[in-house]
Amino acid sequence: MTTRLPLYTAAQVRELDHIAIEEAGIPGYTLMSRAGAAAWDTLREAWPEARHIVVVCGTGNNGGDGYVLARLALEARCRVMLLQLGDAGRIRGDALTAREAYLAAGGVVSVADPALLQGAGVIVDALLGTGLERPLEGEWLSMVEALNRAAAPVLAIDIPSGLHADTGAVLGAAVEAQRTMTFIGRKQGLYTGRAAEFTGAVSFSDLGVPAGICQRIPPPARLVTAPSLGKLAAPRPRAAHKGAHGHVLVIGGDRGMNGAVRLAGEAALRVGAGLVSLATRTDHAAVISAACPELMSHGVGSARELLPLLARATVVVAGPGLGRSPWARALFAAALESSLPLLVDADALNLLSREPTRRDDWVLTPHPGEAGRLLQQDTAVVQRDRYAAVRALGDAFGGVAVLKGAGTLVYRAGSPVEVCAAGNPGMATGGMGDVLSGVIAGLIAQGLDLPRASTAGVCLHARAGDRAAGQGERGMTARDVIDALRFVVNAGA
Repeated sequence: MTTRLPLYTAAQVRELDHIAIEEAGIPGYTLMSRAGAAAWDTLREAWPEARHIVVVCGTGNNGGDGYVLARLALEARCRVMLLQLGDAGRIRGDALTAREAYLAAGGVVSVADPALLQGAGVIVDALLGTGLERPLEGEWLSMVEALNRAAAPVLAIDIPSGLHADTGAVLGAAVEAQRTMTFIGRKQGLYTGRAAEFTGAVSFSDLGVPAGICQRIPPPARLVTAPSLGKLAAPRPRAAHKGAHGHVLVIGGDRGMNGAVRLAGEAALRVGAGLVSLATRTDHAAVISAACPELMSHGVGSARELLPLLARATVVVAGPGLGRSPWARALFAAALESSLPLLVDADALNLLSREPTRRDDWVLTPHPGEAGRLLQQDTAVVQRDRYAAVRALGDAFGGVAVLKGAGTLVYRAGSPVEVCAAGNPGMATGGMGDVLSGVIAGLIAQGLDLPRASTAGVCLHARAGDRAAGQGERGMTARDVIDALRFVVNAGA
């Protein structure tokens, strides 16, 4: 099973399209016909009872795909209404051929009046393709807003109009589709940030373009559909002992925040770490030990008292509930001075943003706000181009950068960005980041290198969230995800 699917920029997909036409000898109209047919098949699969199809077309090739679909709907004896937005006199090439074929089949073209959307069984968005770079305005903006007000479900062809194909940013407004059918190469903007609010379920067709053509262009990102656990996928030796599975040390839990270190520690245990120690405030240690005796909880009052714990650890997590007090700064400084692999999260990231440094043997796991502080940018700037942000983090700070959020991104310099395909909105609650830190550290403790542990950890964490969401997304807690980790890590092994 393929666990990493290539993701491309819009410019790269256009280049793939060009190679397919010029070198593989596939006519452009053949590709357009295949795209329209694939979109039609998706529509029939998703809404088999729909008989009134409204197709809204622009003047480019995306509109040409829409004309093909409309002709196929006519041939299936559906009631078809095609709304043309923009000057039809500007339609050229393959799109014009598709329009003429639709008209020859008895199709009728109407002016794009939003009132004509009423009564549709399904609406097809064939307005704008992947080349959009500026915010929508005028009649294009009005039509997108009308599509979003309509009662009928929407199928977007290639990409929802108004969504940036490379970043997933919304350019003023975007069509809120229930399904998206994309072609030739998966566009990276469909899989992170707010994109899922607009794409619905995403389907893909390569349109018969030979795989060798796609392999000629290195993808800048990859969609990770399943964890790759490497040697951890093999059954454990029958004579295994706890010392063979690593020792995680979690540093954090300032006053009032002892839950964070416990969550991180329990998550590390649930993915298979042999031993987990916590370095926390002295008055927290006994409370945590009583609640979870599997965790070795130590009261640490100074950096000097942390040193014996560092000497026994395999990997260190710094940050869950750490705070920003002098105590926190001293413990984080001691962690930085150690030679152990280090995962930096939460308040440790905020401390790092004040005194930036770089190393290759760590993992940074910021949410967008923390990433903004590290990069000295507004959170909105980070979210507008999450790919650029995660690359900037990795290039500036070294090691592995994990940018959390919908479609979590993992990046190490010189490698494609990896995009997590799993996860759900129920995970947007306190403590989830602490759990992720523990998961990644637990995998590092068991011998996975930092990049593989980061990507696999993100995927396992998200899959556990999806399993927990089986009982409903609203009301999920971080502990629900911890409870699901044991199942998903063994299912992935």
